[in-house]
Amino acid sequence: MKNCSAPFALHSDMKNFRFSIFHFLWIVLLGISSFVSAQNDTLRLNLNDAIRLAQLQSVDAAVALNELKTAYWEYRTYLADRLPEVNFTGLLPSYNNNYSRYQQADGSYTYVQNNWMRLNGNISVDQNIALTGGKISLNSSLDLTRQLGKGAYNEYMSVPIGITLNQPIFGVNDQKWKQRIEPLRYKEAKAAYVENTEDVALAAIASFFNLLYARENLNIALQNREQSDKLYEIALAKRKIGYLSESDLMQLEFSALQAKGLVTEAQSNLNACMFQLRSFLALDERTVIEPAFPESTPSMRINYPEVLEKAQENNSFAKNILRRQLEADYAVASAKGSQRTINLFASVGYTGKDQVLDAAYKQLKGNQSVEVGVSIPLLDWGKRKGTVKVAESNREIVLSRIRQEQMNFNQNIFLLVENFNNQAGQLEIAGQADRIAEKRYNISIETFVIGNISILDLNDAQKSKDEARLKHIQKLYQYWTYYYNIRSITLYDFLTGNNLDAEWDAIIRN
Repeated sequence: MKNCSAPFALHSDMKNFRFSIFHFLWIVLLGISSFVSAQNDTLRLNLNDAIRLAQLQSVDAAVALNELKTAYWEYRTYLADRLPEVNFTGLLPSYNNNYSRYQQADGSYTYVQNNWMRLNGNISVDQNIALTGGKISLNSSLDLTRQLGKGAYNEYMSVPIGITLNQPIFGVNDQKWKQRIEPLRYKEAKAAYVENTEDVALAAIASFFNLLYARENLNIALQNREQSDKLYEIALAKRKIGYLSESDLMQLEFSALQAKGLVTEAQSNLNACMFQLRSFLALDERTVIEPAFPESTPSMRINYPEVLEKAQENNSFAKNILRRQLEADYAVASAKGSQRTINLFASVGYTGKDQVLDAAYKQLKGNQSVEVGVSIPLLDWGKRKGTVKVAESNREIVLSRIRQEQMNFNQNIFLLVENFNNQAGQLEIAGQADRIAEKRYNISIETFVIGNISILDLNDAQKSKDEARLKHIQKLYQYWTYYYNIRSITLYDFLTGNNLDAEWDAIIRN
């Protein structure tokens, strides 16, 4: 199939900003709407319908949703890591029947047979300590060793209760840093999801206006063909009575032939653009889409300071900057913490042993263990210091890039607001030019019939009429593109005065 000749596409300076919001309420609204005709599979679609339908069922919307779900479960994993964790470990069972080397009292060696079976079970409740970065565990265990062979017997050892602490000293507190970074990362992901669904809106706007442009182009071609045929018939009559030259007659005949060819080309382009939009909206291939011309646009003017404030408050870019700063600081802290390692291990509790299970839990004895492990480099030729310097340099690079990105972000917002505010006037001019050009063309046809206008003037009026109509559509596209870009940057609807938000629980369960 012929590719859609797309006059409207995402510009590189606009693609840095993202668009609109996903409301599940529209599932119901679209289900009960009456723009679908059952008789001829015709879908009468206005711009808002196209945007909402794209955000409901396009492939891009599904990708955005799954990216949000990934971020959600990563955040859930972080939350779970802060809660107590119950674990069970054990040997079920371990069996040995072999010989091992044994030194006797006189210093000689012999080999003795080991024939035993062991069962072991341990239940622990582990809790990470966010304040210190350590880990504390409450555990209980039971160990059974059964000596097999002649004179077999059982030996039980129990630890009814024990408390264990693992605490790094002077090292980086990973839990503390995660507590600062992970919630911010999830907020960034939620804002990015809204922006991604607004990217879907921008793509829908481009595809919708491509189809509208192709439809209007076909209407123009059909109208021109009809007028060309009529004018040629009139020209034949004028030629017979000598009111028209042979050259002008041939020019009109040539124009009529050109008009027929343009109809075929416009119809082919319309089919390609319809297929493109239909595919993007995940519609049936038999559906015929009829785009509605967006006659009215909201009259509004937006202030740059307000847009900048909303963007810094809602956009994922602001959260992304803060997260990257924290991650750079975390990398420096980790490098400094790895210069030396001191770990404290402490375990206290009670233990008992006996050949009878009940007795192993009686006459308990203390069971304590304290260890302090130290790892301090005495000579590493500056390797660890170099690691710290690299981390600090990387942090400075990140901060420099962030400053540049922030300036570009503010500049792009300023230009976008200026373009939007100017576009309203450009759109009004284009609408007036469209109406004037149409009126001039109709007058030119009437004037040609009575013989007071040349073929060149008639062709110029037709060309002006066609260009004015298509330019009107282009200005409409630019107006809505600028507006949805501003929505995307700010995650704020300036028409309703509300932030673009979402029912996160409903979205995640979807």
